Amino acid sequence: MNRARFALLGRTDYASCWELQRRLVGLRLAGSIPDTLVLTEHDPVYTIGKSGDDNHLLAGDEELSARGIAVYHNDRGGDITYHGPGQLVGYPILDLRGHTPDLHRYLRDLEEVVINVLGTYGVEGRRMPEYTGVWVHGDKICAIGIKTIRWVTMHGFALNVSTDLSFFRRIIPCGIFERGVTSLEAVLGHGVSLDEVSARLVTEFARIFGLAMEVVPVGGLESPDADFAGGHEELTIGSGQRTNACGG
Repeated sequence: MNRARFALLGRTDYASCWELQRRLVGLRLAGSIPDTLVLTEHDPVYTIGKSGDDNHLLAGDEELSARGIAVYHNDRGGDITYHGPGQLVGYPILDLRGHTPDLHRYLRDLEEVVINVLGTYGVEGRRMPEYTGVWVHGDKICAIGIKTIRWVTMHGFALNVSTDLSFFRRIIPCGIFERGVTSLEAVLGHGVSLDEVSARLVTEFARIFGLAMEVVPVGGLESPDADFAGGHEELTIGSGQRTNACGG
């Protein structure tokens, strides 16, 4: 079982966390750090992936400013999604050459992690053949969008735990017109602790990817560990095709 690390960042702004991901990917490529999972909760933000359509953002500048919502075009695959308080966002920095170097398998494994976490709450999460992500009663509860650089992953998944779902009404989430969005709290009918969900997710992530996870303080995320190696080439998966991903 390979050693890996995870860190709980708490509430972050999107830009700083995106920059942190880029630095961690560089360290993983250089072999300075092991596989790493970063978990966070973002300030309100809409992100638009490389295959996204700006017309799927329905809110204008005045509304965005009034509600304090940032907008970023990023380099993950997929269309538009929302991140904000009450949503657990996970950014795995994994070298897939140490797992299964298959991007579609990786997406299915991320879905499996979330499906298993939902199952611990008695909620049945499902896949949809034409879309990436996890769904409950036909509504999306978790969006996924990734990028890899020579098999090292970045971006990831966004699980709605107690998210204010009204923010999704001002976008066409992932460019999907015919489906809604839900949260674990909405499905259960009561509040859920983000910390509790985080702990269950780390457990399932470790099990699905065969990792021995150890917590690392935020300040230690970029500390070098010379026992690991990596590389350099770029590939993106997204929801330009309906079989692919959106989110993260």
